[in-house]
Amino acid sequence: MEDAEPTVTLSLWRADAIVLFDWLATTDLDSVPITHPAQKQALADLLSRFEWAADEDVTAVADAEIAAAQRDVARDMGW
Repeated sequence: MEDAEPTVTLSLWRADAIVLFDWLATTDLDSVPITHPAQKQALADLLSRFEWAADEDVTAVADAEIAAAQRDVARDMGW
C-alpha cells in the first residue's frame, strides 16, 4: 500500500478564509498570472479543499459578510 501524500494543516483567520474562498470561487484561474502550471493546479486544489473541508460558515456567506471580511482583512494592511 502506498503512503498518502504528505499534508500540511493551516489555521486561518475566518475573514481571510472568506476572502480567499470568495476570490477563488469567482476568479477565472486561466487569467491568473503563473510561472508554472502547478501554481494554477495548487489554487484549484485550495478551492476544492475549501469546498470539501470548510463548513458553510465560510462557503455560504452572504455578500454583506464577504464585504465585511474584505474590510477586516484590508484594515491593517499598511500599504
